[in-house]
Amino acid sequence: MPIDHDLDAEAELWDTYAQTAFEPDAPPGLNWTQYKGHGPGAELLGVPRRVLEIGCGTGRALAHLAQQGVEAHGVDLSPVMVKKTTERWSGTGAVFHLGDVLTHLAEDRRTYDAVYSVFGAAWFTDPSRLFPLVRARLAPGGVFVFSQPPAIPGAYGPQGMYKGGFAGRAMFTYRYSYRPAVWERFLTRAGFASAEATVLEAPCEGHIGTLLVRAVAQ
Repeated sequence: MPIDHDLDAEAELWDTYAQTAFEPDAPPGLNWTQYKGHGPGAELLGVPRRVLEIGCGTGRALAHLAQQGVEAHGVDLSPVMVKKTTERWSGTGAVFHLGDVLTHLAEDRRTYDAVYSVFGAAWFTDPSRLFPLVRARLAPGGVFVFSQPPAIPGAYGPQGMYKGGFAGRAMFTYRYSYRPAVWERFLTRAGFASAEATVLEAPCEGHIGTLLVRAVAQ
């Protein structure tokens, strides 16, 4: 069953995150995993002319792509983060949109060669609602790529997460976790021609790996 989100409350949560996550001196870069220099790079997106990052956060990945000549768009729910990224990366040509990803995808008239998420909106949005909207915005042969931590064994579906500890104002959101095969089924049911979900092992044995998913539109 889809979960209704209080978008104002979620925006406040991500505004709080933006205050500490945004590093103004950090360089552009696209890294799918939580480990610097580990795993594949932008080649997973193919050779796109136009991309959309959903839950674009600090904007570093979009800035990297924009500097390669890609028409780079991103959407994020946090007004604070969008203000920071727009100011920081204004010289790259990347465009940052403020809004809820589901609403943005439903109203956006552009088509994209690639839509992607790096520990972003694909982790925090119901896939049964998100994936058909992503598919509708992709050009034929376009790709959807996202990464996030893999599910904890036995803990599947929406997972509630408090932000800022367990005392004080109740700020929370939901993350979505499934086995790789379930992610693949969500994508093919949403109309993707093919989907592959794998868990990339961490560079250190016993550390948390990275779920990496890539789907291709018909």
